[in-house]
Amino acid sequence: MALEPPRRLVRASRETAPPGDDWLAGLPEAAERAVAGRELTVDRVQVPGGRSSLVLLVRRADGSPAVLKLAPARARPESERAALAHWGGLGAVQLLDGGPEDVAEGALLLERLHPDVSVRSLPEAKALLEAAGTLRRLWVDPPAGEGAHRFETVAERTGRQAEAMAASALTDPDSAPLVDAALAVREELLAGAPDHRLLHGTFRQSKVLGGERLPWLAVGPDPVVGESAFDLARLVRDRVEDLIAVPSGAAVTRRRIKRLAESLEVDQERLRGWTLFRAVESGVRARRVGREQDAELLLEFATWL
Repeated sequence: MALEPPRRLVRASRETAPPGDDWLAGLPEAAERAVAGRELTVDRVQVPGGRSSLVLLVRRADGSPAVLKLAPARARPESERAALAHWGGLGAVQLLDGGPEDVAEGALLLERLHPDVSVRSLPEAKALLEAAGTLRRLWVDPPAGEGAHRFETVAERTGRQAEAMAASALTDPDSAPLVDAALAVREELLAGAPDHRLLHGTFRQSKVLGGERLPWLAVGPDPVVGESAFDLARLVRDRVEDLIAVPSGAAVTRRRIKRLAESLEVDQERLRGWTLFRAVESGVRARRVGREQDAELLLEFATWL
């Protein structure tokens, strides 16, 4: 099987992989092992695909369609497997296999959705409505009891991010005021978190694909446990390039926060705060790896909050 990783994945891996990481180099062989071990036939590589995993559209031995996803350990495939198993197909793509032996290779076999049809293809108002409805179904109590997977918490994840943000601000004085504001609001939000749910972790419109079993299903979680407003915050800035391009962008953003908070019964100020933190974190990280255009968009968006 001749397999060439999509350019988007190659570029992102070069930005984020730690020194000495050889996952990308070993990816073709890992994919061949995963395909052969499951007796799969590859239809094609999904392009452009994601920034952190290889997605193959495959068929099982009985001819039924599926998706084989391979991700490096740094993308936490074991957490994705545990979250998908816990959701059991309610609001999210169905896990078809993916026990411990699969996670060791970073491989997950998933239900085939419509990879080229996402909520982002809908008009904006309809896209937000459908995405929010999907997200609501994912917010459940995390697994409990002996043997349950321990997911990273919002406090832990944002703690690592906060350290990196503070370090970046030392060498980027232009972003320092926004970083200071984001770090301050994080401390306030963590002090009074109102709920404790299993969250998607990286939810946005492009993470919701059309399906047969249900009209829309979420894919690609990086699950985390914490308050709902943290999950919703990433959705607020969807289509940020369109928001920045219009004079009314700031007003549209404020209305979007209000509408999403009300529709999902989330505190509006907490949603605004997490939207600020996540926008600044993403902007600073984009600048750190040389994606300057993305950084400028995200940091300008953050000034509105």
